[in-house]
Parts: sequence; C-alpha cells; structure tokens
Amino acid sequence: MLAKRIKPMALQARRLYVETMFQFMGRALQAVSEVDRSVQEEARALPDGFLFEMTVMPNGPKLVVEHQGDGRFQYLTSEPPRPVDLSIQFKHIAHAFLVVSFQEKTSVAFANDRMLVDGDIDRAIRMTRILNRLEAFILPKLIAERAVKEYPQSLGLPEKVLSAARIYLKVATHFVETARAS
Repeated sequence: MLAKRIKPMALQARRLYVETMFQFMGRALQAVSEVDRSVQEEARALPDGFLFEMTVMPNGPKLVVEHQGDGRFQYLTSEPPRPVDLSIQFKHIAHAFLVVSFQEKTSVAFANDRMLVDGDIDRAIRMTRILNRLEAFILPKLIAERAVKEYPQSLGLPEKVLSAARIYLKVATHFVETARAS
C-alpha cells in the first residue's frame, strides 16, 4: 500500500527536478554563450534564429534556446515561436533524470536508446559539445568527468572558477528578471 503512494510521488519529484534543471540549463546556456569564447565559436556555425529544444516525451518538461547570432543564445521561457530546428527528446522522465542528475552521460543515454535526435546530426553534436563545455564549467570536476564524454584538459582551475562564477551570476540575474516580469 505504501509503495503505491510512494511511486507517484517519486515520479512527480523526478519531473519537478528535470523541469527545474531544464530551466537552469536554458539560462546557463544563455550565460555561457555570453562569457566563453569557445562556446561562442562553436555556436557561430549555427544559423541565426536556430531553435534548439531538449524535451521529455510526450508532453514533459522542455528547454528551448534560440541562437541570436554572433555565438549567443537566448533562453526562451515559453513555447518556441516556430518549429524547432533541432530537438533532443528523452523517451521517459526517468531517462532525462539520469542525464540531468549526472548519473549517465548524454552519449551513454543515446547509445542505450533513451533519447531521440530530430534534426541535423552535425548540429546535435555541436550542441552536445556546447552542453559539455557548460557542464565542465559549472560542475565540480569529479561530477563533470562523470557527466561529459571528455573533460577539457586545458581547463585550469582559475578559468573554471572565474567562468563558473560569471555563469552562476548571470543565471541568478536572469531568474530574478524573469520573476520580476511575471
């Protein structure tokens, strides 16, 4: 009897966690594109107005960012204004939870058939590299090494700490601005 009550609560908790992480990651993608030249260079190859979404099927949480040009992303807090160019879709909330709680690398989740990619595979790889760079900055090295395919060897502690502080500050500022607008 208790197990029947706990299972829905656990599913709701996972959903809330994934939703919160998607909001954070969307804002963090915007922030890292403002502070890191490597991310800007990687993103410059994307067309202006390029829409990227990460979502949980069928109607789960999602994050949507738009490439504004010059290597910068804008996090969209609502539905995309038009069809997205690239969508990474987790097949179940439990699969998304494994990835955004850093228990499973994105590449492993893809290999285990836990997610789908709808769009140009070259752009999906580019976005994955951007997400990996973001995670390398904002996560402690021990966790980041578990989360990304390859931790950047050239990322020294001073650069990591300074960039992480700038990213977190921008994310916090964006959360406050969003709350004020509501």
